[in-house]
Amino acid sequence: MGGRLKESPMMWLAALILALTATAAQASQAGQAAMQNWTNMDKCGRKAQTDHPDYSAESYAKRDAQMKECLERRSLPSRAPLAPGH
Repeated sequence: MGGRLKESPMMWLAALILALTATAAQASQAGQAAMQNWTNMDKCGRKAQTDHPDYSAESYAKRDAQMKECLERRSLPSRAPLAPGH
């Protein structure tokens, strides 16, 4: 019985380490998915800015429309409009 009591804390420690490792792996996967989404959102924004570089109301509207379409196509969350006051 004495040997069993000594093994019990080691077993609990091993189980705790295993649980923490699994949790860290899940958090890492969620972080990687978020980073991938942000990268894709930035690509949409860069493309819209490149295609419509002017600072006129018409260019703002075209950038907003292109950005919205790109985000929807990639199943990404929408952003606030780029045009001021909208």
